Amino acid sequence: MIGNRITHRIADGVRVPGTWRHAFICNGGTYFLTDLLIYADGVVDCWDLVTLDEFEKKLRSGWVATRLPDGGLASAHHLGSWTFGEPETWLTPELLLAEVRDTVDELNGRPDSTGRCLAAVDVFLAERTEENRAAARAAYLAVPETVRHCALGDMDRKDRPLQVLVSGPGGRLPGRPGTRVSRREYDEAVGYFEERARRLAEAPSRVPADGAVNSLAPALKLPHSYPQRALEHPDKRALRNDYPTPIALDDTTYPSVAHAYWAQSVADPETRSAVAAAETGAKAQTLAAKAARREGWDRTRTAVMSRALRAKYAQHPELAAVLLATGDATLIYDDADSSFWGDNGGRGRNWMGRLLELVRSELAECSASSDRTS
Repeated sequence: MIGNRITHRIADGVRVPGTWRHAFICNGGTYFLTDLLIYADGVVDCWDLVTLDEFEKKLRSGWVATRLPDGGLASAHHLGSWTFGEPETWLTPELLLAEVRDTVDELNGRPDSTGRCLAAVDVFLAERTEENRAAARAAYLAVPETVRHCALGDMDRKDRPLQVLVSGPGGRLPGRPGTRVSRREYDEAVGYFEERARRLAEAPSRVPADGAVNSLAPALKLPHSYPQRALEHPDKRALRNDYPTPIALDDTTYPSVAHAYWAQSVADPETRSAVAAAETGAKAQTLAAKAARREGWDRTRTAVMSRALRAKYAQHPELAAVLLATGDATLIYDDADSSFWGDNGGRGRNWMGRLLELVRSELAECSASSDRTS
């Protein structure tokens, strides 16, 4: 649960809400006590900004530690260090990942696993078939074990009525195969939920007059990939500027967006030609960095980049399909050389990601217009 632990980061000029929880990160054999920052767009900061899929890999690898070894060295930065003595932990990678996913849902105002479970219970109570009961039981089991006792917000009964309801008369309680539900206990659980539904129905609505706040789109990170040749089946690596895809601009063909951008940045025509002919996008940047920028470059560079991107995706439909397949995801672009173009761990302005989202929107509008006129 989020409670009052609220923070945020700025991405694409948008304030992305977040929260945090304590965690251990295992680096070099030492377990560092730190804060795990979780944001509404599905980004997790575990000493690096990662997506949920990348976070799962961090969990599986033990970087974000859920098992603490007896005798293991632990540290809290600038506070102290110690060794574990018979440590007790109750989280597993699966449980922690499930809790983090729930937190992202909660930050977005969406039903989390508990909300989905209670919705399935409502469906069962409205139509009490065994099929609906089985669905409610599956939804209950999908709630992380560590938070099930909070599902009803009733710390006297905890989740006992929920367990009984989804098990049914004569059924076995989840996690207690030797315990069967009596008819009396089941009837009491049904009465509990009927009374709970009545109270909720009488409670005043908390929906804002303006409607609910829109959820934040999930994030997709575009890390450095240094592609040497075009891929037979392009994936998100094709969205990088140095991806080897020729584009035609103003009667000149450039090997990539990076070549086009850096060539147009320099003032000297001869150097511009050399940059355009560089072997790779990285070499084009190196050549351009040694030359003088053209006048007013800092005021026009976003327009130049926009033109190059539009040319890339207009002239290569297969790459436009890759960009459109990102849906409404926030695109996080890494650029170690520029905090203007790159997100760079939340420290940059991510203009590259923002322009890619703009071009994606234009492609989507073009596709929708074609559908309307066909």
